[in-house]
Amino acid sequence: MKWFLWVAPALLLCSGCTGSLGRQELADAQLLFDQVKSDPQVLESAPRDVSRAGESLARAEGFAAHWGTDADVEHYAYLSQRYSQIAREHDQLVRNQQQSQRLQREQDRLQQMLREARLLSAQQRSEWLDEQLQRLATMETERGLVMIIGDVLFEPGSSELNLSASRTALQLVQFLQLNPRRLVRIEGYTDSRGEAEENRELSRLRAQSVAQTLVDMGVAAERLQVIGYGEAHPVAENASARGRAANRRVEIVFSDENGQLGAER
Repeated sequence: MKWFLWVAPALLLCSGCTGSLGRQELADAQLLFDQVKSDPQVLESAPRDVSRAGESLARAEGFAAHWGTDADVEHYAYLSQRYSQIAREHDQLVRNQQQSQRLQREQDRLQQMLREARLLSAQQRSEWLDEQLQRLATMETERGLVMIIGDVLFEPGSSELNLSASRTALQLVQFLQLNPRRLVRIEGYTDSRGEAEENRELSRLRAQSVAQTLVDMGVAAERLQVIGYGEAHPVAENASARGRAANRRVEIVFSDENGQLGAER
């Protein structure tokens, strides 16, 4: 009886006494789980992994609240985090596969259009190419034909092209395949916020991202030039949000039919 009276207070004192490392692991696991369970696409892509993450988290919380060691809490909190990460990775894999399938369908359509274009007469082909240039939204400048790709095709503050850029890239590929002697210079620009050198590097990376996408779709790398101008050569005032958005852009400069590009700025 005396032994029981001595042990019981010790149990009460130690109940839920999880160390700082265990509490941090538990908090991290809870944060990751909240993120994946609130994302409908992750729930649809990886329901089993999300469920396992929740079960492991519940066990970790149970050990933290009752008679459990730090090792128990950390173990199940780690499992919960890993299942949450796997769920995200699985979701990203599904998204990549879906994007690949969409690109394949676009490429198949492009190949069909190219086959049809080869059957056109010279006059029809000229008219058809003019139509393609209009679809690319080009404009005539002192540097030649220029197409502007706006900031909306990039993730905010990033050089990564988003999914909506694939159609624009495919149109570019289509035009370049039908005009094998034309070259392009891909020029990146930013607004004036931030350091000038950082802006110049971001503009170059965005231009390079466009170039790499074209190469991945079959355009020879030697037909592409890349340059980053940063905040130089704005097309609008940087004082307003609208003006800054206009200045964040990539310009595609086309050579003439003989492959002659205009001078750089």
